[in-house]
Amino acid sequence: MSGGQPIRVLVVEDDPVAADAHVMYVGRVPGFVAVGKAHTGAQARRVLDRTPVDLLLLDLHLPDVNGLQFARSLRTAGHHADVIAVTSARDLAVVREGVSLGVVQYVLKPFTFATLRDRLVRYAEFHASVGEASGQDEVDRALAVLRAPAPAALPKGLSGPTLERVTGTLREAAEGLTAAAAAEAVGISRITARRYLEHLVDTGRAGRSPLYGQVGRPELVYRWMPQGRWDADSAGH
Repeated sequence: MSGGQPIRVLVVEDDPVAADAHVMYVGRVPGFVAVGKAHTGAQARRVLDRTPVDLLLLDLHLPDVNGLQFARSLRTAGHHADVIAVTSARDLAVVREGVSLGVVQYVLKPFTFATLRDRLVRYAEFHASVGEASGQDEVDRALAVLRAPAPAALPKGLSGPTLERVTGTLREAAEGLTAAAAAEAVGISRITARRYLEHLVDTGRAGRSPLYGQVGRPELVYRWMPQGRWDADSAGH
């Protein structure tokens, strides 16, 4: 929060479905509000000229302008909003160039709500730093909050390598997987497989639905959810 006011975010994303999902993501993080969305650099500039914006969630591949070129033009025009860059590019030269243009974080596509929430929460803490630092340690702490996001902690009993195997198996299963099928494919127990699958559901990377047409209690089928779909599907739950 800035002076008791929410941090105002403009989503700039050419894919309408992704833009809607990102607006929804921003609205779910306390202390942030999406003040608009734009699908091109020209649309974003019009919004910025009439609406106060603190932070841009900026896709670097816009149809009318490169995202970094757009950020540079904003600085030249006197706009001082910070930028969280959204990109599928992994070129570190792009990262270095962005630092000089007010890019405070990078989020690689595809990403989940949990990933963006972490970046926004860290940005909010950095944004709230005001006044004069007491020394080098305080400056370092402020920058560390922004620059060094910690990996999300797994629930007790879950391991990263096993989660990667379960995730990979689920992503390759076009029709979805039951816990029993995932357990057989990965080589773990059904109960363990279900814990990993439920973790993927809890973090927004998978969905589940009952499998009917069999005797007894219906079994759950888990399916990988492409970025943006799970929020729309779960919004009413």
